[in-house]
Order: sequence, then C-alpha cells, then structure tokens
Amino acid sequence: MNEKFYALPKQKQQAIINAGYRVFSQNTYRKSPMREIAEEAGISKALLFHYFRNKKELYLFLWDTCAKVTIHYMTEYGCYEQTDLFEMMYRGLRAKAQIMRRYPDIGAFVVKAYYSDDAEVKPDILKSYESYKRQKIDSVLAMLDPGQFQPGLDLRLMYQQMFLASEGYLWRMVQQGNVDVEKMEREFSEMLEFWKQLFLRKEGNDESD
Repeated sequence: MNEKFYALPKQKQQAIINAGYRVFSQNTYRKSPMREIAEEAGISKALLFHYFRNKKELYLFLWDTCAKVTIHYMTEYGCYEQTDLFEMMYRGLRAKAQIMRRYPDIGAFVVKAYYSDDAEVKPDILKSYESYKRQKIDSVLAMLDPGQFQPGLDLRLMYQQMFLASEGYLWRMVQQGNVDVEKMEREFSEMLEFWKQLFLRKEGNDESD
C-alpha cells in the first residue's frame, strides 16, 4: 500500500506528511481541503491524489504514521529495553520531544483526530486508538515489579491514571497553540518526579510495618 508515496525521496515524504498534519490539525476533517495540503507540501493536487486515492486514505495513513514513528523513536531511545517504569517514561519523553521537533504538528493532529466526530473516520480512529492503548498498558504492566511500588497499590489503575494525565496535558498544550517542546519536556519531567514520590516504595517501607 502507498508504494508510489514510499518511492518518493524521504524529504518529499516528510513534506507531505507535515503538510497533512498541519492542515488537518487546524480544521475539521471535512473542512480540510486536499488542495491546501498539496499547496503546503509544494505539489499539485493531482499528484497528491496520485499517492492517495482520497482524503480518508491520506488521513488514516497519517494516523497510522503517528504510531509507526512513535515506535521507531521509542526503540531508538531504548524505551522498550527498560525494566524501570520511570526510566522508560523519561526516555519516552525525550523520544516524543524529538518526534515533535521533526513533525511540529503531529501532537495537535493526534488530539484533533481522537476527538473528531466525523462519521467517516471516527470508527477507524477509535478502534485503532483503543487497540494501541490496551496493548501499551498491558505491555508496561507485564514488566513491572510490584515490589518497587507502595504496598497494595493497584498498578493498572496507577498506570491508567498516568496515561490519561499525559493525554490531558498534551490536549491542554495543543489548546494553547503551538506546542512548546522545551516547556513540555520540563513540565512533564516535573510530573514524573511527582509520580515517583507518590507511587514508589519508600526506603525501609515493607508490608510488615
């Protein structure tokens, strides 16, 4: 699928992807014209339709690209090799910051796509997102050592709360305008430190106390 698009030079691929993220993040799905995306990417509308049959195909391609890009950078930053939850999250933060530097509008696109109420794309987005979230939470929980955390702590509930808080933080930043990556790194690092103090077992704390 999309063989014609992948035959393009990497620089041109990135230009089209970034154009799509920018236009779709600034408008609703229905009010995002393919013509504007083509102009932003520096190509003709006819050529854009040569790579993608219709707007829905491009939109879902951009959504899937978010996941592929994230996995690529998370792997590069060694996130999946970590057994310490917060080290994994610190590395994940640095990976996502780098993604946003290369794809400036990707965060806004993800938020806009998730909250889209357009019947043409909403079912596909929600199905994909719920599958990703479930796999993400299950994979993280499988590697956690309960002994590292406060006795009796519900680890699934803990991680779900952190996951949702992270989403809410990104939503707030997107609503404020362009995402300030340096500010995001700084403030999210502070959140991680707070969670460490809240959830990790204190030295000398054991279940016999």
